[in-house]
Amino acid sequence: MDITLIVGLLVLGAAVGFSAGLLGIGGGMLLVPFMTMILSAKHFPEAHVVHMAIATSLATIMFTSISSVRAHHKRGAVLWNVAKLLTPGILIGSWIGPWIGKQLDSSVLAIFFALFVAFSATQMLLDKKPAAARDLPGTPGMLAAGGCIGMLSGLVGAGGGFISVPFMTWCNVKIHNAVATSAALGFPIALAGTLSNIYFGMDVPDLPPGSLGFIYLPALAVIAVTSVLLAPLGAKTAHSLPVKTLKKVFAYMLYALAAYMLYKGLR
Repeated sequence: MDITLIVGLLVLGAAVGFSAGLLGIGGGMLLVPFMTMILSAKHFPEAHVVHMAIATSLATIMFTSISSVRAHHKRGAVLWNVAKLLTPGILIGSWIGPWIGKQLDSSVLAIFFALFVAFSATQMLLDKKPAAARDLPGTPGMLAAGGCIGMLSGLVGAGGGFISVPFMTWCNVKIHNAVATSAALGFPIALAGTLSNIYFGMDVPDLPPGSLGFIYLPALAVIAVTSVLLAPLGAKTAHSLPVKTLKKVFAYMLYALAAYMLYKGLR
């Protein structure tokens, strides 16, 4: 791994960790487009670049979610009973998501990711919380909901917050509890998705040295360390900056990244 690649990944990891702490969001939607740019610039196999970016992004969430959930747990905000009901479905869905991604051409996967990011940016920009309409479903319903959250998260390399938080809020869970519980769900999403990306990527030819399945281990190591170190600084900064304004700026940046991924898929 040359020095320019290391520097690029260090900057990316720092930006992702700081943003996660500042805005309380996962880094997948930032990581995937920027990592796609970096790996493409370094002439990684074009057919696998998006798959590798998504898989490596998902793997980093294993590390960043731990520090995030600890902070929420200390405040007593995590609803562990809700997380327990959603986790079985999440583990199944997060395993299936990367398998679906493997069946898709890299360009199709890039387009799907672009649409997901554009939807998430719009959700952030409008900042609308769904009206509470019902209580949480029973065990079968929670299993199905967890499966959907996990499958989509595993497919796009994200922590699931843009899906799980609106779902829980719609089911009368208070917003701060929904955010905290969503953070707790990040680890099982990342764990199952990472194992799936390793398993389904092991038989893929032409992956670059340093790959474990679809995961590019050097990038994982660099980004995990820097993002975990910068997340607390982002969280501290959040108390002194207008976070609502920052979210709007971040949403517009997501639109730009979605446009890049759409370009990547259509060209």
